[in-house]
Amino acid sequence: MQKLDVITFGEAMAMFMADHPGPLHEVSQFQLELAGAETNVAIGLSRLGFRSAWVSKVGNDAFGKFVIERLKKENVDINQVLFDDYYPTGFQLKSKVLTGDPEVQYFRKGSAASHLSVTDFNKDYFKSARHLHLTGIPLALSAEMREFAKHSLSFMKNQGRSVSFDPNLRPTLWSSTEEMVRQTNEIAFQSNFVLPGMSEGELLTGFKNPHDIASFYLEKGVELVIIKLGEAGAFFKSHAEEGTVEGFKVREVIDTVGAGDGFAVGVISGLLDCLDIQDVVLRGNAIGSLAVQAPGDNDGYPTKSQLHDYIENNLLGVK
Repeated sequence: MQKLDVITFGEAMAMFMADHPGPLHEVSQFQLELAGAETNVAIGLSRLGFRSAWVSKVGNDAFGKFVIERLKKENVDINQVLFDDYYPTGFQLKSKVLTGDPEVQYFRKGSAASHLSVTDFNKDYFKSARHLHLTGIPLALSAEMREFAKHSLSFMKNQGRSVSFDPNLRPTLWSSTEEMVRQTNEIAFQSNFVLPGMSEGELLTGFKNPHDIASFYLEKGVELVIIKLGEAGAFFKSHAEEGTVEGFKVREVIDTVGAGDGFAVGVISGLLDCLDIQDVVLRGNAIGSLAVQAPGDNDGYPTKSQLHDYIENNLLGVK
């Protein structure tokens, strides 16, 4: 079996992106694209030259085939993506905006991906990867997928693999805020690297500043916490060091969706390349800033040479 650098799993959706600004119900033309936090990460890592894999279920339908073909073009390993003859592939509508965040409407309830279960887990396939990346989205989609996530995490930790976790909170998918916090932190406490946004960190820990949020997780056994601060960059803290890495100034913010996933791509790639923590965070900031300057969820993710040139031309520092 081919060795993998990173494995991740979740739900992919067909995404209809509006061709022109305005309320979604007034848009008459859309462009078909791929959406999904975990597929974004797999694609971003593949573009940087890592062997990435995405695991899931898709419907045996046009959208499912679209997902597969798109990931193949991005050289993402999809050998453990299963087709479901009963449940469909989800899709979403996404507006085009001139400023701010786009409107997104989801059609995902009961999707094939939400029925991914522990019985679908292939231990040899997961064991072939040296790193697992998780997000909080599968935890919210169904009890089946949540158990798959917990099983995957436990298995990879027992195999001595490293695990990164982006909470990527989706409050509307949970029955209550309390349940969301409990389930999300259960996964976070077992991960090596935790990557919340500032508002997510406040909600999950009750603390109001990055230092205390990071300390909350470090005290639970996490090795490194990196908190996304938007255009201000990111704060990091481990048991040995802490600091703030400034963000990259951008000329124009076109679309913010996918920026957090791009940040994860930079961080994971830097960790796998054994960079210093400051450089790991710098790389995350760089790809996050590239992401917001492009219209699609992952259109702005760079190749390795593009990333190098971008950082060289825009290098900032650590406070």
